[in-house]
Amino acid sequence: MRLTGGSLKGKKINPKGLGKRSDHGALRATSSKVRESIFNIIGPGIKGAVFADIYAGSGTVGMEAMSRGVAKVYFVEADRKRSRELEGLLAHCGCKDRADIKAMDAGAFIKYAEKTGLKLDIVFLDPPYGSGELDAVLPMLGSGTALADSAIVIAEHARLETLPDESGTLRKHKEYRYGGTRLTLYRKE
Repeated sequence: MRLTGGSLKGKKINPKGLGKRSDHGALRATSSKVRESIFNIIGPGIKGAVFADIYAGSGTVGMEAMSRGVAKVYFVEADRKRSRELEGLLAHCGCKDRADIKAMDAGAFIKYAEKTGLKLDIVFLDPPYGSGELDAVLPMLGSGTALADSAIVIAEHARLETLPDESGTLRKHKEYRYGGTRLTLYRKE
């Protein structure tokens, strides 16, 4: 896999365990086409932002965000083995200085962000398809204090899965379809 844009464009990364199962399901990296679309959706607002790659897995989306100019990326991955592998990938890319790896589940990270006063500008959610995780995490984000005032949340999920039009302060802004994948964009209002 290669990063598709920014200062690390073309950098080859090979996440271990791609397609292999663990306690948290098979590692399914976001395709380069979908990654490119995510950053086209976000646009120039990414420069200097605080980004959270929740359910980071291979970490390619967060690394792509770093390549495109975010100030800091929180890689949230509950699988401790994957978290350790992610540390190695970040060192390989030379971007550990703007990364913070959190070996915890999504709910624990959101509570951590609220407790420490962390404000997230962009959140990318990519749980295992059909897991029901988005049903729990979107309300936590929408009703909590972890999001900055103009935050956006992008959820990657199966094309046939429908997400709510609103969740707390989050309002669905737009949906994008790519084969069997759907991206749903929320904005904080």
